[in-house]
Amino acid sequence: MADYSKQWCDINDPEMSFDFDIFEEFEKLPKNNYISMICEGFGFIAIMRNHEDRCLLAFDDDGGIIWEEYDQFINRTIELE
Repeated sequence: MADYSKQWCDINDPEMSFDFDIFEEFEKLPKNNYISMICEGFGFIAIMRNHEDRCLLAFDDDGGIIWEEYDQFINRTIELE
């Protein structure tokens, strides 16, 4: 079953019900921790709270992991729309 974040739904399909909220999951995390969480829409596989209290999203890059700050990712995503 595919899961979609509230943030993806807000941007792409506001009528669609979401499975989780990125920021609610982020707020639960202690610094320097992550949770495996897949958003099929955005394509990320985990959410992290780093040592600077920033939200990062993990993306699979041919077997490696790339972490990207949420704000940078979302700004780039919105620009592409």
